[in-house]
Amino acid sequence: MHSHSPIKRRQSRQIHVGSVPVGGDAPISVQSMTNTDTLDVEATLGQIRALEQAGADIVRVSVPTMDAAEAFGRIKQGTQVPLVADIHFDYRIALRVAELGVDCLRINPGNIGREDRVQAVVSAARDNGIPIRIGVNAGSLEKDLQKKYGEPTPAALVESAMRHIDHLDRLDFPDFKVSVKASDVFMAVAAYRDLASRIEQPLHLGITEAGGLRSGTVKSSIGLGMLLMDGIGDTIRVSLAADPVEEVKVGFDMLKSLRLRAKGINFIACPSCSRQNFDVISTMNALEERLEDVMTPLDVAVIGCVVNGPGEAKEADLGLTGGTPANLVYIDGKPASKLRNDHLVDDLEALIRQKVAEKEATDRDVIARL
Repeated sequence: MHSHSPIKRRQSRQIHVGSVPVGGDAPISVQSMTNTDTLDVEATLGQIRALEQAGADIVRVSVPTMDAAEAFGRIKQGTQVPLVADIHFDYRIALRVAELGVDCLRINPGNIGREDRVQAVVSAARDNGIPIRIGVNAGSLEKDLQKKYGEPTPAALVESAMRHIDHLDRLDFPDFKVSVKASDVFMAVAAYRDLASRIEQPLHLGITEAGGLRSGTVKSSIGLGMLLMDGIGDTIRVSLAADPVEEVKVGFDMLKSLRLRAKGINFIACPSCSRQNFDVISTMNALEERLEDVMTPLDVAVIGCVVNGPGEAKEADLGLTGGTPANLVYIDGKPASKLRNDHLVDDLEALIRQKVAEKEATDRDVIARL
């Protein structure tokens, strides 16, 4: 409904994860992580394709063993989506996936081991143009920090991050992004705000182990929403104990609600009441399911009665207002046609897809003239 977001984003140094820019003036990227066995190449590729179809910009894959590293190489050959390898403890795995074309290495320099091993990983990253993600998690802080702080705190998360950052600074490697995740919203938000004032690198946002689909969505929306409203965050992952595709959907919905990304249909729908002239809830459920494949930005209002319907419809690309004996369709803010409740979803879907096609054609013409 409004293309411009009032949020002023933090200025950060831009890196590239494969073809996807992260930081600077790049759009905030959305990512998820596979939960298949990495050794099962076909299953992992199938999940990556599903995530790509849902709109994921970047996908992370766990690589816990050298056998998994070899499987990762085959996975990488089967997709164009930028892949991040999640690696802990064994620096040799990082060296191997760097040879196999990984787009980003997710490591904790602190658990890689000796300085020479960290240096070997950084050298491989530098030689292959691969950025690094430093991932700090409240559940796996270093033992000395646990002893120092007694329990995970925002200060402990930031100290851990700065310790790892110092590793890379000493090796003159600036192409990294950082996350300081916690399952506690207040802790994560405070840590990210502190870290954002200390470094210029992009920040990967997440509320770790947030919960199931409903509770995790709520917790992540609150925590990440607070940070995004501050202008903090260059790439996000919504961590849910659910199908990873849901993480991507929630992430995009979050960014769309803050006008930070425009991808797919932005539905404006009433919660329904006794004034409704059609079943708003079943209509919305059907439309969302049927139109998941649409990636073109479009605002669609679905309002059950004439109280707020005309006002919302006039501000959308396409709007439906409940009415008697027929419902009124608005296109580009103007009354265009009427739809009866029989076959309402079919007819409305057809109109939306027609509008999407028209918008795509207009966008192609604009690009051709540039």
